[in-house]
Amino acid sequence: MTFGFIRALFILVSAVVGYQLGNAYNDPAHYWGIIGIIVGVGISSFIVLVEHGLGKVSLRGLTAAVFGLVLALIVSRVLTGAIDLVPHLDLAIGSAIKLVMVLILCYLGMVFALRGRDEFNLIIPYIKFERQDQQDTVIILDTSVIIDGRVLDICQTKFLEGRFVVPRFVLKELQQVADSSDALKRNRGRRGLDILNKLKKNPAISFKIQDEDFADNLSVDEKLVKLAKVLGGKVLTNDYNLNKVAEIQGVTILNVNDLTNALRPVVMAGEMMEVRLSKEGKEHSQAVGYLEDGTMVVVDGGRRLVGQIVHVEVTSVLQTAAGRMIFAKLESEKNNGI
Repeated sequence: MTFGFIRALFILVSAVVGYQLGNAYNDPAHYWGIIGIIVGVGISSFIVLVEHGLGKVSLRGLTAAVFGLVLALIVSRVLTGAIDLVPHLDLAIGSAIKLVMVLILCYLGMVFALRGRDEFNLIIPYIKFERQDQQDTVIILDTSVIIDGRVLDICQTKFLEGRFVVPRFVLKELQQVADSSDALKRNRGRRGLDILNKLKKNPAISFKIQDEDFADNLSVDEKLVKLAKVLGGKVLTNDYNLNKVAEIQGVTILNVNDLTNALRPVVMAGEMMEVRLSKEGKEHSQAVGYLEDGTMVVVDGGRRLVGQIVHVEVTSVLQTAAGRMIFAKLESEKNNGI
């Protein structure tokens, strides 16, 4: 609404200025005032269209192009000065050579700057003036950890602090999941959007949508790794494949699943615990229960007690890629000498 008002005001003022400039001519028919209005509206409308088109260009890409243009003008200034040193050079030919050289250098400077914008870190928008004893950690969220939802609890406990960044391409992927025809994917996507809204509304959390994007032929995981390199940030995820790819390229990964495994209480053989047996196990007489953190407990001899809460003794603990498994036996069997 504000941009629309400013644009309309700019066109109106341009029309008034055009009318005033047109009336500067002493024409009895007063046609120049009307011509001035038409020219003013036309030029201002063209400028508004150009401005609207530039709104789709990323700030980093636009800044890189401007930097390339300025650098090209500096180089062309030096080279055109060298042309003036050529003896007996026709003035018209020299001017033509200078003009062609400036155009070519400006084009090449802008193109090369745009192609290298992903590694173009020393430009004004990315210069940060901050205290030397205080670092602003950038934490980039991927789609999987947003849908998972535990990131909200982690942020609220304040164990993880920094500036949380959600790239626009991740938000786009999340919206595609929320619009999926599959009911399960649609619910997961909507849950992710709800998590983002809660993060954004929490005043204690520094949250930002990052508009920067990369080439369309790159996958979302590749874009996340490149953005983490550009911003010098860390990627928060629970995606195993992204974890490995990022580690190979030297990007720090914060894996929520690793954090969960690290926070699980340590259980030693011989300890007693209480667990509800929820289903039968694979082996004869075995039953399976789960602790509050999701750890599977396999109880030998507990099949007949499925659905009940029992006291068991831990016999061994097995750590697997999928998580931790606890093997136990019934306390009553221990007392009976089994």
